[in-house]
Parts: sequence; C-alpha cells; structure tokens
Amino acid sequence: MVKTGAFNYINVLEKGLDASWTRNSVISNNIANVDTPGYKRKDVQFEDHLMAAIGYTDDLDREVANVDMDELFATTYTEYEDVSYRIDGNNVDIDTESAELAKNQIKYYTMLDSVSQEFSRLKSVTKMPG
Repeated sequence: MVKTGAFNYINVLEKGLDASWTRNSVISNNIANVDTPGYKRKDVQFEDHLMAAIGYTDDLDREVANVDMDELFATTYTEYEDVSYRIDGNNVDIDTESAELAKNQIKYYTMLDSVSQEFSRLKSVTKMPG
C-alpha cells in the first residue's frame, strides 16, 4: 500500500482485489465441498464494508482520500447456517457457485484493469514535455 494522495484509488482497488482473491478461494472451497455432508456454504463480505467506508456522497475523491485502509477488509462468514438443500445437511448449490465464481472473476479483472488505468494516468502526468 502506497501512502500518498496520488494513490488513493489504487489503494482502495488493492483492497478490492484482495477481497476478490479471498472470495475466489472461498467459492473454490465451496465447490470442492459440494458433496461433503453437513458442509455449509461460505461467502465473503467486502462491498458493505467499502460502502460504509466511502459512504454515499457526491465527492468520491474526498471520501476515497479519507478511507482508513486498516479498517477496510474482507470478512468470511457462513451463509444460511441453518438452511440445507439436501438431506445430508449441505447447502451448496453447484450452479450458484459456478455463477458466483464467474461473476467474481469478472470483478477481479475489471479491478485489475482499473489499477492499470490509474497507473497510466499517473504515468501521463509525470511525463516531461519533450
């Protein structure tokens, strides 16, 4: 994490990438346990933390600049702990997990592209006129 105002968006995107990577691992674990009796689906919560940190504002630049990066993190939780789709107590649906995995991968690559664009902007600003 870079501690300068020029990297505010990159720092937030880095946290989002970390959360997406964690979500990918959690979804993969859910898929691996689709046939494990009693296994309960897990998920990652990040977007709610991000919205709490940034808020709903017209001044996104100011809000991103004020985000406490130590307070912005992903949490893993067990989803629908008391719900089961099957007699064996498992509540993982392979179709849902596959769709969530695809959705997460799209988010991840979109954030990577955004980081690349931010660095391109910084690079263009620092170019010396020639």
